[in-house]
Amino acid sequence: MNTPENTAPENRESEFSRPFDVRQVEGKAPHLEATEAEREALSRRFDLVRIDSLSAELELHREDRIVEARGRLRAEIVQSCAVSAEDLPVSVDEELFFRFVPQRTDLVPDEELEIDADDCDEIEYTGTHVDLGEAVAQSLALAIDPFLTGPEAEAARRAAGIGSPEDQGPFAALKGLNLGKA
Repeated sequence: MNTPENTAPENRESEFSRPFDVRQVEGKAPHLEATEAEREALSRRFDLVRIDSLSAELELHREDRIVEARGRLRAEIVQSCAVSAEDLPVSVDEELFFRFVPQRTDLVPDEELEIDADDCDEIEYTGTHVDLGEAVAQSLALAIDPFLTGPEAEAARRAAGIGSPEDQGPFAALKGLNLGKA
C-alpha cells in the first residue's frame, strides 16, 4: 500500500494501533473505533482541524500467513480549505481491502522488482501481529483531499489577486488569443 508522506514512520507507535494476532484472525469481524485522544493525535498527524469520528467494520480471513481484511471506513472530519482556510466538514465513506503478507527476506539491495496491481494492496508485517488500526489510519490519510476548496475560495482568490485555477497554467495565455480569425 502506498503511504502518504505524513503517515507514521515504521519505527514509531501508531496513534490508532489495533494489533491482531495472525494466528487467531480467521472469521473475526472487528469493529474499530478511535477514541477522542486517538482522533486528536491523528488530526495532528494528518494536519486536519479535527476528526469527529473514525470507525471501521472489517471481516478477516487468513490463508497460511496471509491475512485479508475487507470492510468499510467511515469518518467525519473537518479540514481547512486549501485557499481560504475556512473549516470544511467532510464525510468519508470508503471501502477497505488490505492484504497483510509476511515481510520478504529474499530481497537483494538495488535489485529491480517487478510488481503487479495486486502487490500494491499488500502491507508487509513481521512477527505474529498485524496492525489493523494503522492500516485504517493510512486509508483515512489517502481519502483526504489535499486541495479541498470551499465556497469562500473564489472570494479569497480575488482578494489576493489570484485568478481561478482555470486561468492559470500553460494554456491560460492561449485563451486570450484570437486564433482562427483573419
